[in-house]
Amino acid sequence: MITCIKKIFTQLSSYVLALALIITILPPNEALAASDAIINLSSEYQTIRGFGGMNHPAWAGDLTSVQRETAFGNGDNQLGFSILRIHVDENKNNWSRELETAKAAVAKGAIVFASPWNPPSDMIETFTRNGVGNQKRLKYSKYAAYAQHLNDFVTYMKNNNVNLYAISVQNEPDYAHDWTWWTPQEMLNFMKNYAGSINCRVIAPESFQYLKNISDPILNDSQALANMDILGAHFYGTSINNMSYPLFKQKGTGKDLWMTEVYVPNSDNNSADRWPEAIEVSYNMHNALENGFQSYVWWYIRRQYGPMKEDGTISKRGYCMAQYSKFVRPGYVKVAATSNPNTNVYVSAYKGDNKAVIVAINKGSSAINQNFVINNGSIKSVDRYRTSANENLAKTANIDTSSNSFWANLPANSVSTFVCTLGSSSPIEPTPTPSPTPTPTPTPTDTTVKDYAVLKDGWYYIKNTNAQKYLQVKDNTGANGQNVEIGTGTGVTGQKWYLTNTSNGYVTLKNGLDYMLDVANGANVDGTNIQIYSPNGMDAQKFKLVPTATSNVYGILTKSSVDTKSLDVYNFGTTDGSNVCEWTYYKNSCQMWVLEPCGAPENTTPTPTPTPTPTPETPSTPTSMSIKIISDWSDGATAEITITNNTGKDLNGWTCTFTTSRPISALWNAQLVSSNGNTYTISNPSWQPLLTAGSSYTFGCNMGSGSSDVTITNISLK
Repeated sequence: MITCIKKIFTQLSSYVLALALIITILPPNEALAASDAIINLSSEYQTIRGFGGMNHPAWAGDLTSVQRETAFGNGDNQLGFSILRIHVDENKNNWSRELETAKAAVAKGAIVFASPWNPPSDMIETFTRNGVGNQKRLKYSKYAAYAQHLNDFVTYMKNNNVNLYAISVQNEPDYAHDWTWWTPQEMLNFMKNYAGSINCRVIAPESFQYLKNISDPILNDSQALANMDILGAHFYGTSINNMSYPLFKQKGTGKDLWMTEVYVPNSDNNSADRWPEAIEVSYNMHNALENGFQSYVWWYIRRQYGPMKEDGTISKRGYCMAQYSKFVRPGYVKVAATSNPNTNVYVSAYKGDNKAVIVAINKGSSAINQNFVINNGSIKSVDRYRTSANENLAKTANIDTSSNSFWANLPANSVSTFVCTLGSSSPIEPTPTPSPTPTPTPTPTDTTVKDYAVLKDGWYYIKNTNAQKYLQVKDNTGANGQNVEIGTGTGVTGQKWYLTNTSNGYVTLKNGLDYMLDVANGANVDGTNIQIYSPNGMDAQKFKLVPTATSNVYGILTKSSVDTKSLDVYNFGTTDGSNVCEWTYYKNSCQMWVLEPCGAPENTTPTPTPTPTPTPETPSTPTSMSIKIISDWSDGATAEITITNNTGKDLNGWTCTFTTSRPISALWNAQLVSSNGNTYTISNPSWQPLLTAGSSYTFGCNMGSGSSDVTITNISLK
């Protein structure tokens, strides 16, 4: 991207035709009735990293301190951006230009990544490309030096208190009229043989139009793919039909997919407030997110066609971005939703922090009355925020809910965000019954026996068994990068950690100070510091509890090390202030931890004990279970199992152990704790902890081969 020459493309559009709908005219407000938008909270897709834009002081001037607050704050009249993109200047003497805004963004909890346009001049040679002379490319002999140049930028930023989240190899290598060209083979060569030396997450290839010919070779080469952490793409002229990427879905497991630059629908002077043209911004974001993208980053944050106008005020395009960025926060997970419930209506949904966030776009010229139905969750309340011709992120009247659904009017040419606070007391919408098929419809949880422990979501003190001291935040102070250590139990907020189960056995640990436990820079190196950092949903903030020979004592593995390293009190320290780091897991006593349940931050003070004391089990009480086979085929079946609480007391957080005559291969609407042969222990789903006396709860499962006359025995409910 450059400022003096516009990219001129024909923006290709492809509109998805809606299914035939029965449309009813409603005289009171002349709105149309739409088909239901179904939100399935149990069907999860990508984790959202965030939304943001580019700051380029050399080309557009730096943001002012007030404008930084507007961009990265999340209060009133602020955009809520959580990603900042910066420039890697070819001249090291200019790197200081990036610091002030980058520091301000980090202080607000944003992540920062960087993109280069050119290598240093001594690494460049000119050549003739398609008959055009004096084009730039990186000398083949300078590939290693260029990797070091990128490393130098990472180090410079780190030394100035900005830990880059990622760095790109090249901005738009396939549209380099004024910067450096790379062919697909050159990009592959660098990614395969040199990118592995870069001490930061690597983004590639940042094609200007999400062209796959430059990223296909990376995905098809195991070493190049191993060195790529994030597949970055730009959306200039990218049609909806070209936003999907089957090869990435096939081979990009564990890699992120980011949209790292665009402006839509144009860069006309003073176009930022045109309405309804600005809705194209929300629509472009919707299509990116529907196609698996985890981040959406605009071009210049402040520009006459950007989210912030030159006077520092938010534009209509900015409000359309903020309908996502303020409410769909880093670490939220996209869930299944009816994408196009009515002509010109587009819906997507996300969950996190005990909320479901639904964004609904009405691009049509008529209002729509839309029903939203939440499956596998219940709603306590709904807040609505809307941008339309005469509204800018306006909080409208709260929505009336009915159990797990609500109706809302979507005005013509509008974007609405519904923030649903989830509850646990309302009944759960039953999972739709799958049709008989060799491959059952529900998306199940794998029930293979895992080598990790599952604890209930909730508040815990975390005590090291060697030191008999507690994991705490240094000085009880919440700040990005604040150190984590051990200390005598005092019950301060900095010693309390909220455990949340995520997926595949991983948990997050959020401190009472509202920061996540975090491996510095997501490194996989012995001695890497453990700190706290704002939630971002990345692997550096995910951990796995592994059982030890002693009950209720665990190793805490780091996902960023691919489960090879754990939380470790450095050098077997036992004094207050001993540092906690990441170290190869040897099952040493300095790597052993007890998780003691506690109250939310104002409550319990931990009492150190010489040895961990397991919580005694409650004696089992007879209960009843019934099973209903939904569909059965030669080597499998889908079934519903109902538990009835006959214990005579309410169970707030329950587990049930039972034996079946037919093996269970997968389950949903319950969590697997353990299995041994055909004996299974399950626990309540996080959204439905309460099982009152005399009430029943139903979960679904897939079963292996066996008789259709399934029996359940040895039942224990606690």
